[in-house]
Formats: sequence, C-alpha cells, structure tokens
Amino acid sequence: MDIETGYSDEVTKGFLTWSIIWGLVAVLVGVLISFQLIFPQLNFPPFLTYGRLRPIHTNAAIFGWGIGSFMAMFYYITQRLTRSPIWSPGLARFQLWLFNLVIILAAVTLAMGFNQSKEYAELEWPVDILVVILWVIFAVNIFMTIMKRKEEQMYISLWYIIATLVGVAVLYLVNNASIPVSLSKSYSAFAGANDANVQWWYGHNAVAMVLTTPPLAIFYYFFPKTTGVPIYSHRMGIIAFWSLIFMYLWTGAHHLLWTPVPDWVQTLAMAFSLVLIAPSWASVFNGYFSMNGQWHQMRENFLVKFFIFGITFYGLQTLQGPAQAVRTFSAFIHYTDWVPGHVHMGALGWVSLILFAGIYYLVPRLYHTQLYSVKLANAHFWLAVIGQLIYSISMWIAGVQQAAMLHAVNPDGSLHYSFMETLTELYPYWHMRAGGGVIYLVSLFIFIFNIIKTVQSGSAGAAPVRATGAA
Repeated sequence: MDIETGYSDEVTKGFLTWSIIWGLVAVLVGVLISFQLIFPQLNFPPFLTYGRLRPIHTNAAIFGWGIGSFMAMFYYITQRLTRSPIWSPGLARFQLWLFNLVIILAAVTLAMGFNQSKEYAELEWPVDILVVILWVIFAVNIFMTIMKRKEEQMYISLWYIIATLVGVAVLYLVNNASIPVSLSKSYSAFAGANDANVQWWYGHNAVAMVLTTPPLAIFYYFFPKTTGVPIYSHRMGIIAFWSLIFMYLWTGAHHLLWTPVPDWVQTLAMAFSLVLIAPSWASVFNGYFSMNGQWHQMRENFLVKFFIFGITFYGLQTLQGPAQAVRTFSAFIHYTDWVPGHVHMGALGWVSLILFAGIYYLVPRLYHTQLYSVKLANAHFWLAVIGQLIYSISMWIAGVQQAAMLHAVNPDGSLHYSFMETLTELYPYWHMRAGGGVIYLVSLFIFIFNIIKTVQSGSAGAAPVRATGAA
C-alpha cells in the first residue's frame, strides 16, 4: 500500500509490467506473420505456422496487452473515484498470477493446435474455466470496492468499468458454452446458423466490452487529468454511455450479412450499427469540446496528442464500421484485406494510443519520479501513428482492389480474374503492411525503453513526480 495515498497500487504496477510484456509479444508475432504471408518459407511447421501463430497474436494483443492494461488501470481508477482502497489486495495479487498463467496456457495450447475455431474465442474448455475464475475474482474485487465507496457520485468511468465487467462475463459464458469430449477438444453447445449468430453476437460485443468500454473509461478519467480541465459534459457522456450499451448488443449479425441467418436479424443489426454512430461520436465530441481554448496543449503536452489522436481514430472506426454493416457495401468489401485494415486502425490507433497515454501518465506517479524523456515519447507517438496509418491505408487500398477484381466478370458471366491473379496483386500491399508493422514495433521498443528508464529513476529515489506533459 502506498503510504502517501493509502491506495494499493502494487498490483497496478504488476499488471502494467506484464501487459507491456504481452503487448511486445503480440506485436512481434504480428510482424512475423505479416512476413510469413510474403515469404512462406518463414512458416516452420507444426508450431510456428501462420495458422498457429495468428490466434496467438490476437489473444496476446486483446487479452494480454489489452485486458492486462485495463485491469491495471481499473484498479487505479476505481480506488481514486471511490476514494477507497481496493477491497482485497491479496485477491488482486492472486489475480495477477492467474492472469499470467492463463496467457501462458493460451499461447501453449494454441501453438499445439488446440482451438475451438471461433474468432476471439479459440481457447479450449479447461483454459476457458480458468478465464471465468479470473474474471469472477476481478469483478468481485472491483464491485466490492465500489459498494464500499466513500464517494457517492458515480463518475462516468465507473459506469464503463461496470459495463465491462458485466458484459464480458455474459458474452464469454454464453459463447463458450461447449460439450467437452476430451481434455483438449470440445464442441459448441450451439449448431449451424445459431452457432454463427451466437459467435458474432459475442465477437462484435467483445469489441464493445473489451475494446470500447475500457478505453472510454480510461479516456474519461485520464484525459481531464492530463489537460487540467473538466470533461465538457458529464451528462452527455452518461447519455452516450447508456445509448452505446443498448445499441451495441444488437449489431453482431452485421458480420453475417448474405448468410443463412434470417434477413430480419441481418436488417436489425444493420440498422443498429448505423444508429451506433451517434453515441460513439458523442464521446468524440466530448473530447473535442473539452479542448475549447486548450488546443495549444497539442503542442505543449505530449499526452494530449495521444488522447486526441486516439479518440479521433475511435471516431473514424465508428464511421467505417457502420458503413461496412450496410448490405451493399458489405457485399463488395467483406472477406477482403479492407477488414484487417479496419480492425488495426482500432487496435493500434484507438485502443493502444489511449493505453500508451494512460501508462505514460501512471508510471511516473506510481514510482514517484518524472518521465525519463518526453522527446522519446514524442518519437514513439509519431512512429506509432505513421506505422498504423501505413498498415491501415495499404490494407484499405488492397481491399478495394481485391474486391474489384473478385467482382469483375466477363460478358458471359464468368469471372474475369482467377483467384491466383487476385492474390498476386496483393503482394506489394503486404510488403507495405509488414513495413508499417516494423515501424510500429520500433515505436514500441522506444516506449518500453522510456518506461524502463523511468521506473529505474524512481527506484533510485529520484525527485518527486511533476508534470510530465511538457514538450
């Protein structure tokens, strides 16, 4: 426990450390598989092939880097907003050990080929059970802290934290319901179109409850702290929150347009996806309007750049996503490289920029020091943005070209291009994607170096923390 604050921050430090480690693993594997697509000789069967490494990449990124960081920041934020220490520091420490065990087991089992073949839900049932135990421990600790809070007012970040805890629990339990046939194999409790519908109800709402509500909780807490001005409208934020939670639940079937799923289900998902633009952009505007009279901080405070670019990429993501949910556009662009371009703008541009900002804010305060180098943080920012843009834009262009070639027909109705002709045209874009990934990896190394040096200066008893945002 921190003697000065009375809060239990050791577990926050632990989760931050391990989330950064798993984030590095995720990007390293991501860069490797991007090169495997260009150079097939880089596939080393059976364990180091694209098919085995790709789910390791996504799980390490979403659950290791993403959820690990969210756990760290949720513990930090909840204590401050409730003005109460965490309910059980011992339970939180056990959660950290279990978290790392689950990530390691996930990587090992996926490399061995144990896979449910469900997007973002690949883990087999023994690991799923550990995930459920992990989440219950986390939820109980946070909820008990909120229940025993000394601050009556529930700031918006707490609402997003509660939504995350409840939403993930419901989604994970339902979609991972399965019938085990051995220690390493199970079959879904659902079948056919029902299985697909449940999977993408889970898949898209995992984006909601893992890659949207947690970053928004972090944004709404750390952004005002960073700028020194209050959020523009707490009321607008609360209205947007409830609207977002209600609308997101109905959008999953937009992944299943033009499939045997009933047309009314597809139409419902398409309609709610379009309406979802409103509550999403309410948070974007809340960030922008909070900057009234403060835009000079984009030059003077490096953290503000991370937050504003992050919320901007969130806004772009929530325009592109609903566009892809429209039947006519989906018929053109689905199953092309446009989709990974869209996904990675969210993962690298929205979620990660917000997490980087949160970590830059936290580490000097947790270790009672100052950031080692603002210049390195600025270099990290620009390389991360450039790398992400190269990745996303190259994939959007590749997706449009790929879609146009796949849909081109001769006067007699036969396909104008063979699949192989379409594939070979993608190689230049895949080279660009790999290059963007390398740039992003370099930015991550700079970030890690900066954080390590900052922690070391704190351990050495450096000067107390002071403002870290000066350019």
